[in-house]
Amino acid sequence: MDVRRIIDILRTGQAKEAAEIRGWVRTKRELKGFAFLEINDGSALANLQVVINADFPDYEVVLKSINTGTAVVARGALVASQGKGQRLELKPSQLEVLGDADPETYPLQKKRHSFEFLREIAHLRSRTNTIGAVFRVRNACAAAIHQFFQERGFLWIHAPIITTNDCEGAGELFNITSLDLTNPPRTEVGEIDYRQDFFGKPAYLTVSGQLEAEAMALAFSNVYTFGPTFRAENSNTSRHLAEFWMVEPEMAFCDLSGNIDLAEAFLKHIFKTVLATCPEDIEFFNQRIDKSVLETANNIVENEFARLTYTEAIAQLEKAPRQFEFPVEWGLDLQSEHERYLAEALFKRPVVVTDYPAKIKAFYMRLNDDGKTVAAMDVLAPKIGEIIGGSQREERYDCLEQRIRGAGFSPESLWWYLDLRRYGSVPHAGFGLGFERVVQFMTGMTNIRDVIPFPRTPQNAEF
Repeated sequence: MDVRRIIDILRTGQAKEAAEIRGWVRTKRELKGFAFLEINDGSALANLQVVINADFPDYEVVLKSINTGTAVVARGALVASQGKGQRLELKPSQLEVLGDADPETYPLQKKRHSFEFLREIAHLRSRTNTIGAVFRVRNACAAAIHQFFQERGFLWIHAPIITTNDCEGAGELFNITSLDLTNPPRTEVGEIDYRQDFFGKPAYLTVSGQLEAEAMALAFSNVYTFGPTFRAENSNTSRHLAEFWMVEPEMAFCDLSGNIDLAEAFLKHIFKTVLATCPEDIEFFNQRIDKSVLETANNIVENEFARLTYTEAIAQLEKAPRQFEFPVEWGLDLQSEHERYLAEALFKRPVVVTDYPAKIKAFYMRLNDDGKTVAAMDVLAPKIGEIIGGSQREERYDCLEQRIRGAGFSPESLWWYLDLRRYGSVPHAGFGLGFERVVQFMTGMTNIRDVIPFPRTPQNAEF
């Protein structure tokens, strides 16, 4: 007898077929002469109902050994369901308990649990409807990302997690060391002597794989990274994580316009794919979490993204018929309230803002001919604001060296990055997408800690 995933049974199973399922009991309901078990194996939002009649061997003993959370194997025949809400159910000929669950201490009972409570039991919360649906969507989103790039001939590269560079220049880096922190070696002037550390210099967890992706793009033309990144930002908000995943494509022979085109096609693809792959989960979020989830997703898929420059965006914000908490002024970065106004109120669809002031953007972004702005772009989405940030990279050696110095970095520390501009430099561009942000956007979940299995945040590295 073949083991069947519950999602396959629900979609294509037929009455009288033999089936074996393996999963966890969500609920047990006993009536006179028979009992109902709701079994879930994680493959679908819906459970498969197992109906046990009183003539089942050792009926009372078997039922007594099964509680919410128990892991079971059920073998038998599929039958047409007599109840509402399901097409098929399983009538078992064999029922085996693989792992019991103490009903007195098992924390997931048949009631609504707060997301705050579920974060305290992150090792078990994936067995709930909402969190299970989140991670199926997360998986489908990741698969769609790889599909998008692989079908376009991009090479997936694995950027280093340990680095000596601060790509973003914000200083929010996690130091790593093998030194004895209670008695570190010192230099003649009393500073920590990192020459005796494992790497011979200060090292950190990466904030971005972009710089290494640029090096690879200048050999393979089109590449992308998809991996963990880290920010030591002491921010306890619903939008920030200390450890998160980033998607960063990098394209040689590409300018800002091509970068925007790819970003728009990319977002449309992953939303369209997830809608097709996880319709039941998305419908669940639309009903239970945020009633605009489907509308928001369709807005991404069906509409052409609006495009305007930062200067044009500032002009629109200055004449907006509302007051903003943060000031609107040329030269200041856009805040989330500004971004959401542009996407939600003004254009009512995703917006791409380009050509930001150079002084508020990173050193690697290409300086425009006006000498004041850079070829940067941010994709702004309704309800969330910035979802993608990118730019055309500075391919000119002298300009890049000047920008590195202006950012307070030593050109010597980025010698290899400058070398890329000495040997076969070409126009190139890329962008970054915070993976958890897009999953949060897709599902309507209000807290980013609920779209990653084991969130890492200030004062929290449990599990």
